[in-house]
Amino acid sequence: MKKKVIAAVLIAMMVLAGCGGKEEEDSSSPIQSLEPVDLSTPAPEEGSAEEPEESEAEPEPEETREGMYRSELTNEWIDEALKSQRPIAVMVDNEKTALPHYGLTEADIVYEIMNSTKNDRITRFMALVKDWGKIEQFGSIRSTRSTNVYLVGEWNAILCHDGGPYFALDLVKEKDYCDNLSGVFGRVDNGKAREFTEYILPGDLDREIGKKNYDTEYNEHYPGPHYTFSNKEYDLSDADGAVSCTEIQLIPFKHNGSTLEYNEQTGTYDYSEYGKPHLDPQHDNAQLTFKNVLLQSCSFSDLGEGYLVYNIIDDNGNDGYYITNGKAVEVTWYKASDTQPTVYYNKRTGEEIKLNTGKTYIGVVPSDTWDSIIMK
Repeated sequence: MKKKVIAAVLIAMMVLAGCGGKEEEDSSSPIQSLEPVDLSTPAPEEGSAEEPEESEAEPEPEETREGMYRSELTNEWIDEALKSQRPIAVMVDNEKTALPHYGLTEADIVYEIMNSTKNDRITRFMALVKDWGKIEQFGSIRSTRSTNVYLVGEWNAILCHDGGPYFALDLVKEKDYCDNLSGVFGRVDNGKAREFTEYILPGDLDREIGKKNYDTEYNEHYPGPHYTFSNKEYDLSDADGAVSCTEIQLIPFKHNGSTLEYNEQTGTYDYSEYGKPHLDPQHDNAQLTFKNVLLQSCSFSDLGEGYLVYNIIDDNGNDGYYITNGKAVEVTWYKASDTQPTVYYNKRTGEEIKLNTGKTYIGVVPSDTWDSIIMK
């Protein structure tokens, strides 16, 4: 059989050689072209079928939606007109008297941070909102702390607060990336003391941002998209070192007793404090809930009189957890500078974690009480 194939090739080559003097190819010729044959490759035996080469599967094209894009904060599809808009970072009082919080379910990311070493280490929220133009009532608003200034930098967000201790306000002035709005929001007569009555109301942000002439779009301080997201539902079941986690008791936050419980129906973690579900009257008493939970162990410096600053800028690596879909893995987190994002890596594999599409809760937990967190 091999001899027959070689003979056929030689005949064809002779025919071509005979036609080599023609400048133009004769279109009537039965031989228009001849592919070169590799004689070193054995022809298949008679009666045998040559197996086709396996072709690599083409990657699925990335989904697109007309007039929409995936939010850099949640990976959810939102209006493309918001793509360049900076988020706001709102300081929300977490004292029991301040409840209920209005609008907090609109936040894309919520930080919970120890606000004072006194009063059983009461916490305060910092809520990041991308689509702030739709806010009807958000808050109540309270003062900032130094830690929040450093965190705002990694989001290129506009800090919304009502004052703060002098050292935090000095830091706000010092950091040119920290555009801020302080004590300029609306008041709501809710029967409480004045410090619990300030809320972001319609028109407040446009008016005050305009007065300050702040950029509403990302500027030169923007470090770029923050998280790595999985476009498909990400399950930690097969992740190295994953453990079951359907309830998180943040014992370090003793004052309000923060708890996150996994809701199998929604696939998210429902937030409770002061022994009750955290409900938002601005949105039909919906419970605050998150697809992703990030916990960070972080040391802090005591500044006196209960004030503190977390050592949140640290590129040596610190302990943490990433929790989603009822599972948790240990992570190591880093933050290289004011405006660099905090990054999280699987502690066992060293791979950067991928977040699921949805809202994220970030608990910055004092390292001296880190071991008291209960996860089950």
